[in-house]
Amino acid sequence: MAEALIKKHSRTKLDMTQGPIMKLVILFALPIIASNVLQQFYTIMDTLIIGNFCGATSIAAIGTSSQPVEVFMCVFMGIGGGVSILVSMHTGSKDDESLRKTVKTSVSFTYITAIPLAVLGIILTPVILRFMNVPDDTWDLAVLYIRIVFVGLLGNMGYNMNAGVLRGLGDSSSTLLFLIISSVTNIVLDLLFVAGFGMDVAGAAIATIIAMYLSWFSSVIYIIRKYPHIEFSFLPKGIDRESLKNILKLGLPLGFNNSLYTVGHILLQTLINLQGSAFMAGASVAGKIMGVSSVAISSFSQAMSTFAGQNFGARDYGRLKKGGRIVPLYSALITMSLGIVMYIFAPQLVGFFTKDGMAIKYALLCVHIQIPFQWCFCVLNTILNLANGIGAVRYSTVVNLLMLWAVRIPSAYLIATFWDGHYVTGGVSISFVFGMLAALLFYRSSHWARICRA
Repeated sequence: MAEALIKKHSRTKLDMTQGPIMKLVILFALPIIASNVLQQFYTIMDTLIIGNFCGATSIAAIGTSSQPVEVFMCVFMGIGGGVSILVSMHTGSKDDESLRKTVKTSVSFTYITAIPLAVLGIILTPVILRFMNVPDDTWDLAVLYIRIVFVGLLGNMGYNMNAGVLRGLGDSSSTLLFLIISSVTNIVLDLLFVAGFGMDVAGAAIATIIAMYLSWFSSVIYIIRKYPHIEFSFLPKGIDRESLKNILKLGLPLGFNNSLYTVGHILLQTLINLQGSAFMAGASVAGKIMGVSSVAISSFSQAMSTFAGQNFGARDYGRLKKGGRIVPLYSALITMSLGIVMYIFAPQLVGFFTKDGMAIKYALLCVHIQIPFQWCFCVLNTILNLANGIGAVRYSTVVNLLMLWAVRIPSAYLIATFWDGHYVTGGVSISFVFGMLAALLFYRSSHWARICRA
């Protein structure tokens, strides 16, 4: 009976151990690209609504608010990445018993960590924002927005954990459905709360947390109905010690990696905040445009992680080597093409978000500094996810450590101190180039050498 169910539902997921590599990677990546585009469309609409019905100060408040939430999410997201890698390995090796134990443990772990983190986040929000040098004219709005968003942390973490499980199974298409439901709900509620009721950033935050919980509930129902053989549950049913050990072995280095990245973002945002509200708003608008131009980056990176995990689990090292060569190349070309388009049409796009002349000027400056180097970040991210997929998670941690603390933050600080603070995002572009060169050295590492010898 169990085998019949598995066969019945296997058609909704991709077996990346057989068939043309790029065809499978693209099929896996396309729904994620569509999801990312949809997510970017939502953030664009969110910024448009805030910008047109509230103003530049509200945009600045929301723009500086993502980093404090990331502080509390970063380690958990690494744990979720570890779960996804283990699920992909167990899927590749056909080890259903270990798969069920991993999934059961992931559900319990979500509850154990999400609720305390939400409470802690609400309490520490002012401390983090003060550290980030948030201007006085943005302070109250930023504190209010973040505290409301933290109420939705359980929904956010639950959905991201479930999405990781689905990606590990080879199912990247289902998350698109969840995001469609979530994004439409979010946009409708944004219009209702912000444009209709005049609730400013509080309305945007409430719309966001409702959408988060809707995404989580939808993903739970889908997994239970579509993959009954993994015995997924909405409520926690205990923790398997061996599974937790394996999850933490992979997830903690990824979480540490994420925390380094997040702290680096906070320090960079601190330098941005020192330039004033107009520059903060411009950098926030530029971030939306950068997000659209980078939709292929996370999509191909997640595809690479699942591809590597499944083939590593299946011990098909020849196929793994071939994928390690061609996937970074294709993803870089796509990112470069999107970047050219966004660079050309940046003036028109920026004008949709805000009518503030100084914010427009600074947004264009940030776009022109960063977009030409995004393809470097794509190569970097794809290779590091290849390393993560085969369990070499420490390599990506070391690269990110060097990229952020030895290159990005020092170069941004030097630019802001000795040149012009409005060019501070140049530190990001410099770190992209360095990170790509460091990631390419993975192909000369002992981990890759063992794959090549096998």
